[in-house]
Amino acid sequence: LFTAFFPLLKPAGALEVLAHRIVWTLLLMAAVLVVMRRLSDIRTISRRTWLLLICASALVSGNWVIYVYAVNNGHVVDAALGYFINPLVSVLLGVVLFRERLTRAQAAAVLIALAAVILLGVEVGGPPWVALGLAFTFGLYGAVKKVVPVDPRVSVGLEAGIAAPFAIAYIAAIQLTGHGQFANHGAGHVVLTMLSGPLTAIPLLFFAAAAQRLPLVTLGLLMYLT
Repeated sequence: LFTAFFPLLKPAGALEVLAHRIVWTLLLMAAVLVVMRRLSDIRTISRRTWLLLICASALVSGNWVIYVYAVNNGHVVDAALGYFINPLVSVLLGVVLFRERLTRAQAAAVLIALAAVILLGVEVGGPPWVALGLAFTFGLYGAVKKVVPVDPRVSVGLEAGIAAPFAIAYIAAIQLTGHGQFANHGAGHVVLTMLSGPLTAIPLLFFAAAAQRLPLVTLGLLMYLT
């Protein structure tokens, strides 16, 4: 449903939408962590885990800005192709990094999907940079989330928190220069922008929980439901 939602935030640009997604996700997850009494978990996180969370935050932020740019600038087909390639990237990372094995049925499914991706890529008529950017940023994000030893609620909240200073600075800059769109289009636009937080956080929470429980091969193939 994301493809239908983000055009509703026009005329906000991709970076402004990204910044608001980060800020409202952070506020939502901060409230969740307070209610669930998980704030104390942050004190026990190791340096290695912090580095993994920084990588995850950078990858998912990059994925978000590419996606919002694509759907708001006439590249919906490229975005769709990206999420068709993404499961193949996840399967590849599962096999290479985590030594996961494909069953015969899974291998056949992957080969069919690979043939389809090659065919669709040829029909695009040029290098599908948007699609590849989406596929590899989210595929690598899934691989990082698989090895983050933190409760999904904490990890999603911290990923938003790591990116939040940059997002807040960007929102402040565009508001001060008169280029921000947040408060310029009525209460409905404000509410929709705020909703980008829960609409971002809820799928990420489910994904983080699944990444810790499932092989990347399985997680990748399930993405074809999208």
